[in-house]
Amino acid sequence: MVYDFSDHLKRFGPQGSKEIPTLLASEDYCRDLAHSHYENFSVAVRLTPKSVRQHLYNVYAYCRWADDLADETGGGEDALRMLDWWEDLLDQCFEGRETSHPVFQALATTIRECSIPREPFADLLIAFRQDQTKTRYADMSEVLGYCENSANPVGRIVLHLGRCARPELIRMSDQICTGLQLANFWQDVARDWENGRIYIPETVLDQHGLEETDFERGRCTPEFRAVLRELVDDAESRLRSGMELCRLVPKWPGREISLFARGGLAILKKIRQQDYDVWSARPTLSRADKMRIITRVLLSSIFRFGGRRSSSIE
Repeated sequence: MVYDFSDHLKRFGPQGSKEIPTLLASEDYCRDLAHSHYENFSVAVRLTPKSVRQHLYNVYAYCRWADDLADETGGGEDALRMLDWWEDLLDQCFEGRETSHPVFQALATTIRECSIPREPFADLLIAFRQDQTKTRYADMSEVLGYCENSANPVGRIVLHLGRCARPELIRMSDQICTGLQLANFWQDVARDWENGRIYIPETVLDQHGLEETDFERGRCTPEFRAVLRELVDDAESRLRSGMELCRLVPKWPGREISLFARGGLAILKKIRQQDYDVWSARPTLSRADKMRIITRVLLSSIFRFGGRRSSSIE
């Protein structure tokens, strides 16, 4: 399936078909959507137990649609209206009402079987709405507040899928997810600037004598390096502080959490290797980098579980 969101919006948006799809057709839709849009997701999902895969497809489809409603519908008030419509469908889903949208037809099964609360799904929409109205952040507390809604809910949903959403594990998951979001911000400083956003807090810029005009020049000055060094160190600290989670949860989702966390650490390492110059080139992981991370995590998993199958996750 070639993904064209405008076509999907015509078919399943507010003015689309009102016919209620079957559960099988809805699950097929979510699976096709996941495989057509994000190669890394398709690779990662092959490592998960079959009993979990469809739930992951359903959650991914929810997030994909919400993201596209925010980014592909003109932005501003139009995007906010579409996100309100999406939340209305979420409410109907949690009220046990069927909808004509295949994502919610499939997601309802995931929510019921995995006992996922409404909050993380709704929190994601808060972040998508915030992106329509807020492009600058005064201090780190504001940035972390954004991460609380944009990243942490995903980790919480995954813990529910793994039937291990205990408070102490959620706290570790939040640290990893926040660290990953921050790593993405510092990787994408140039790209975000082109899109009109700066996630580096104004207080941090002020401390190092930087202003917004420095972003217009797109140069990696000593002052900018000092800023990014501080922020990269902070993101790494958050990621490492949550890594114990990978050993406290079952094989799934522990292995996948480890993959993403190590991927975030690898991105931060790339930023350092470029001497914090994210203006000249976006730090990315090569296929070889990704394979090294996957191999390391898989070997660690084998030694940890001794090749045993865990009845709680298979």
